Amino acid sequence: MWSRRLAEAEAPRESPREALASRPRTAIILLGAIVVGTLDILFAIVFWYPRGVAPPRIFQSIAAGLYGPASFSGGSRTVAIGAALHYFIALCIVLVYWLAARRYGVLTRRPILCGSIYGILVYAVLNYVVIPLSATTRPAFLFSWVAWSIVVHAFLIGVPAALTAKTALYRSPVTEPAPATDDAPR
Repeated sequence: MWSRRLAEAEAPRESPREALASRPRTAIILLGAIVVGTLDILFAIVFWYPRGVAPPRIFQSIAAGLYGPASFSGGSRTVAIGAALHYFIALCIVLVYWLAARRYGVLTRRPILCGSIYGILVYAVLNYVVIPLSATTRPAFLFSWVAWSIVVHAFLIGVPAALTAKTALYRSPVTEPAPATDDAPR
């Protein structure tokens, strides 16, 4: 019993990168979406909470894309819908980068540069295409929000999406060890 525990303690452990790379692509992409969505919502909370906006209201403002101003009187239902929409959008952001990276290798060879450019493109599409087509109204212009949002989209959304795509595309395949043969040199 003690010898087995000692052997387990001395066995080499895989690094976190190896552990992540051995996961199925779907799990890697979902984890990337959770990371992107969480970084984004944490930024929004850290920015708006000192200005008197509670976190539930932030999620309701996301739900306003579907429900318009009525989302702010929807209570916990529209908070949950806003959270689900937020993470769905994060999943779409990661999936789009992953799909593009399958075709264009430069996206994974230069993930910091390409990811930051992608993050800025995501910001532009969300603010100048998605929001105008939604049921919500554009908020009043606040320079600090816009400036920080562009930085956050570049480095906390685009770069993690790129690194997720790189990890998912170049993950180590999970294979069984090759059976030993009698033809092996001795």
